[in-house]
Amino acid sequence: MLLPGNVGERLDFLEGNVACAEGALAAGCKFFAFYPITPAREIGQVMASKMPKVGGISIQMEDEIASISSVIGASWAGLKSMTATSGPGFSLMQESIGYAVQTETPCVIVDVQRGGPGVGQVGVPLQGDVIQSRHGAHGEYPIVVLAPSSPQDMFDYTFEAFNLSEALRTPVILLTDAYVSFMRESVVIRSEEDIRITNRKKPEKSGETSFFLSEDVAPMPAFGTGYRVHVTGSCHDERGYRKISDPEDLDHLIRRIYRKFEKRLNEIVRLQMFQVEDAKIVLLTYGSPVRSALWALKKAREEGIMLGCVRLVSIWPFAKQEIAKIAEQVDKIIVLENNMGQILDYVRSAACGMAEIRFLPPQILGRVHNPKHVLEVIRREASL
Repeated sequence: MLLPGNVGERLDFLEGNVACAEGALAAGCKFFAFYPITPAREIGQVMASKMPKVGGISIQMEDEIASISSVIGASWAGLKSMTATSGPGFSLMQESIGYAVQTETPCVIVDVQRGGPGVGQVGVPLQGDVIQSRHGAHGEYPIVVLAPSSPQDMFDYTFEAFNLSEALRTPVILLTDAYVSFMRESVVIRSEEDIRITNRKKPEKSGETSFFLSEDVAPMPAFGTGYRVHVTGSCHDERGYRKISDPEDLDHLIRRIYRKFEKRLNEIVRLQMFQVEDAKIVLLTYGSPVRSALWALKKAREEGIMLGCVRLVSIWPFAKQEIAKIAEQVDKIIVLENNMGQILDYVRSAACGMAEIRFLPPQILGRVHNPKHVLEVIRREASL
């Protein structure tokens, strides 16, 4: 269905996973590698169907390790690349995600979370991979993680994940769960005129030998295009060659990668605030619990309770400074997560004792927060 007044923009009724695939296609994804896993399977099905129509490649790999490895290779061949998985597959990908960070390889990884640990329960959503998305690979590194809460977000944030990945030359993770991925809602598929696509910076000189010289984001040559390209997951110098014994080389590499994030924190760190200006209590959440929090916010305000809501759009890098400012002006922050409290201690650290921090998991792990229960907790906290 075309929207009136918006040339090329259309309105569809889509499942979250399908909207994710549409967002990747809109961003210019040309390579998708996937090992089928519930609840991410539909992303692979749509990509397999539509990638050939846009001149792209979709491959079903033998496992998740092969999937992420081929995505990295395709990115170095010059293609925007993505894979999708769930918790067990995400665990298998961690070493290669670390490799992508070290080699500054742009790519997008979608993790549709399900119950765990181990194989877990395929049909039970759980926000159990939050810490793993930040610290899953060994070593010291920054990473970008976005958390959608609706099918519209699945389109928009997949698209934005590609933009951030290309701009920063880094892997970006879209961290969703089965609630959001299986949800069906109206999704606006934006037209080309309304979309800002970011592409990686390429070298200007043919035959250029170095691509790590920049203190910021270096241009990225593609294999087979006339450049001398050397890529290694080991510590390396500005030419990409291994440096294996001097701590100063490692220090230089890690700090440079961190600096490119720090310079762009205002672009990367994103959160939405609802009626926080005069709030005494704030609900802080991300992903699927956002919807329960916003319902509770509406009802609490109708009852005269000075409640606000903060939604983390980007989970990592963590919005430490922003949360600290909120903690200065409110009495309590209630953290909603569908887990045992993975973001909770980061909120406590940012608040630094300026506000009381409470934790509110769902009544049963793996089920969406009951909005009425959230409201009951708010009423109780407001009366204390």
